[in-house]
Formats: sequence, C-alpha cells, structure tokens
Amino acid sequence: MFFQNKIYIRFTSFFMLFMFFFSVTPQATASSLFGDFTVKDEIKLGKEFDKMVHSRLPVVLDPQITDYVKDLVARVAKQMPPQPFPITAAVIQNNSMNAFAVPGGYIYIYTGLLLNLKHESELAAVIGHELAHVSLRHVARRMEKMQLVNIASMLGTLAGMMIGMSGGGNSASIGQALAMGSMAGAQSAYLSYTQENEREADHLGMNYLIKAGFNPTSMVDSFKAMKQRQWYVSNTNIPTYLSTHPGLDARIDYLNERFRRMPPEYFRRQNDDAKFYKIKTLIRARMTDPEVAIAHYNNIPENKRTCLDHLGQGIILSRMKKNVEAEAAFEQARQECPGETLILRELGRFYFTIGKMDKASPLLREAYMRDPQDAMTLFFIARVEGSRKNYKQAILTMRKVAEMVPKDQEIHYHLGRMLGESGNYFEAHVQLAYAALYGRTPKQATFHLKKAEGLAKTPEQKKELRKLQEIITPPPPDGADKK
Repeated sequence: MFFQNKIYIRFTSFFMLFMFFFSVTPQATASSLFGDFTVKDEIKLGKEFDKMVHSRLPVVLDPQITDYVKDLVARVAKQMPPQPFPITAAVIQNNSMNAFAVPGGYIYIYTGLLLNLKHESELAAVIGHELAHVSLRHVARRMEKMQLVNIASMLGTLAGMMIGMSGGGNSASIGQALAMGSMAGAQSAYLSYTQENEREADHLGMNYLIKAGFNPTSMVDSFKAMKQRQWYVSNTNIPTYLSTHPGLDARIDYLNERFRRMPPEYFRRQNDDAKFYKIKTLIRARMTDPEVAIAHYNNIPENKRTCLDHLGQGIILSRMKKNVEAEAAFEQARQECPGETLILRELGRFYFTIGKMDKASPLLREAYMRDPQDAMTLFFIARVEGSRKNYKQAILTMRKVAEMVPKDQEIHYHLGRMLGESGNYFEAHVQLAYAALYGRTPKQATFHLKKAEGLAKTPEQKKELRKLQEIITPPPPDGADKK
C-alpha cells in the first residue's frame, strides 16, 4: 500500500589467500552456461519470482522509502562488473532482519533490516554481500545441478528457499505456500548458501562496499547487529539471515583479518546517515505496532530527542487517534527543523486527516516546492483539492501521482472516486477496477470491468477498455485449448 505501508576454517596458506584475492571470480555473463540453466533462464525466473513477490507479499510503495533503497542499491551495484541484466530492488514490509537476492538481479530488503541496523553503511554492506551472490551466480549454479524441469518447479523451490525460511510476520507461511509441495522444501534446503559461498560473497561484497565509498568495518558491524538481534527473538522467530547465511562468528574473524591489510584511510570514512534516519523514522512510525513504537520514543530522554523523534511521535500518536498530542509533537518537530520537507509533508498529511484543509494545503504545497518528486505530497494535495470539489485540478494531480506510482490500490481508488464524483463514470469504473486488481480482489475488479464495458462509447474508451480486459482476463497461454 502507498501508506504503509562462512567459512568454518581460516586459510592457513598465504598462497590460497593470494589466489583468492587476485584470481578472476566467476561472474554472470550473457554467454554463461552451466548445464541447461542459462542467463536467459535466470532472467525469466527472476521476472516470474518478482511478479510472485509483488502479488503475494506486502511490498512497500512509499516513494520516500523505495527511492532511498533503490538509490543505495544502485550506488553499490555500480561497483559490480557489467551484468547481463539490470539490478532491481524492492522493499518488503516485514519485521524480520532480512534481505535476499535471486537470479536475474532482483534484491529484496525487509523493513526490519532497515529498522534494526544503526548506519546506512551497514545496510550497504548487506546489499554488497547480496549482490555478490548474484554476480557469482551462487543460487543459479546450484539450481543447475538440481536439473529442475521447468520454471514452475524452479519458482516454487526459490520461494521455499528465499521466503519460506523467513522468521516473523507472515513470510514463513507464505513461503511454505509458494514452495510447491514437500519436494520443493527439500530442494530449497539444497539451495541454501554453503560456507564457501558466504566466504566468496563476503570478500567480493566487501570490494563493492569499499569502492562505493563506505567504511569496510560496516560489514562486520552489520553481522554483529544481526547476531545481537538473535538474542532478542524466540527460536521460531530467528531472522532469515542467521538461518540462510550461517557462520557469523567465523566470518567476522576472517574479515577482521582482512582489515589488517587495508589502507588506513578506508577506516577514517565517516557515516552520513541523514537520509537513513528519515527512512527509519517513517518505517518505525508508520509500519510497526504503535504501542511498541511509542515506547521507543518515550524511552528517549526529552533533552536528547531530535526533530525526527518528535516527528515519529506525531505520526504514531495520530495513528492512535490522540490528535491533540500528535499536533503538539508535529509542531515541535517543525519548530526544531522548520525547513525539513518530510516534516512539512507529514504535518500537512496530519491536518488533512483531521479535516483542517486550510492548514494542510499550504504545508503540502511548501513540501512540494521543496521536493516536486515526492508522490506522497502530491497525493495529499490532490485529495485536498478533491475535498474542496475542485475536481479538475484534483484529477489532474492524481493522474500525475498514478504515473509516478503506477500500481497502487489507494491511488487508483481515490482517482476513481474523484472521477465518479465529477460525472466521468466510465473512467471511474476503470480506475476502481485497477484499484481492486492491485488490492488483490479479482471479483471486485471484474465487477467494475463489467460496469465499464456498458459505458464504453468512444474509440478512446474502447481502446482503454481492451487494455483493462487484457490485464484482468489475460488470453490463454500458447498451446491451451481454445473454445
């Protein structure tokens, strides 16, 4: 939703170290072929897996969060050798400290990882490690050896490995559902990373991390954070990283050994966490249990609270319907950081939710002037105009939001409502059909499709209708029986 919403021994030979660091590691290339599993197959499998993730898991669509993660992934991925596919990132709303990458260049970051790491550089270290798995084709090469017969069996096995082992939330049950049958569960265990895989990914990922300008110690710091977190969860809720990426103690040891051979200036690199802290604030305040989140901020001494802490309090209190206290926290945040765009946006959003449009509008417009690419700000500007029955401007603005975030249920729902209130019933049903489609309610989508079919008159409307029909009721696959 738019709101939400290993190594087990040390090297004992200098020659082995020399060969590892200076030999050419296996990278994915367009001509790679191990058995029958080609890079073309990787790309196809990755696309299908990504569709599955977006259709069955709570993928975060808030551009503030997703754009930040995509930019950080791109910064690290830029250090990789040329790949035969683009690197594509997404954020999954789940409290597990988890991240994983799959063949074809897709990487997924859980909100729990963002929330529980201390610095951006630690997140970059995890990203570097995962991208190294992709570049080294660790999963792909193991799948080749399994000789899975088709994409469907590969997809189920991959889901069992990457999602089914996840701790916490609903990912485990979803992963089990996606792993098609007990065979997939056994296969997914075979696919798990070996200690040698982890050693290779640690060292190659470290190279990416350093080239991207980060302090190399952040990789060890991220491992320590995960290890520490393990002691705060039950045995049935251990973060995925500790079950699919074993041997943290040994990995920390050999990375510390590598640090001794690095230039001292690498370790003088400082963290720049301004954007990272904003994202953590949004995730904590918007996507975690409000009672747990408010307790976090209440435990911070008043004289040590930042404007972001007050912002987080305001968001949580507004979720708890404590509007007087929420307003005070928001205004405190604004007073301490008067030009902070995120605070202006969230305060404007708050005033909208309590019906104070005259206060909401100028705050949202100021936020938009400071950041015209923030789709969330534009979303609420459109809704303010809609509440004032200025439908022409509201619809125009909401269409722009839909272009920026094309597959969000709430955007299409509100656009449909505005169109209906303005008298454009055909397009209203089209947008409501898209809303139902992205909200995973196919019956409702079909209902609005039928309504739109009865209203389509012009060639443009019929063309738009055909596009919607192809999405909701796609043609049968090649070779299927046709009546």
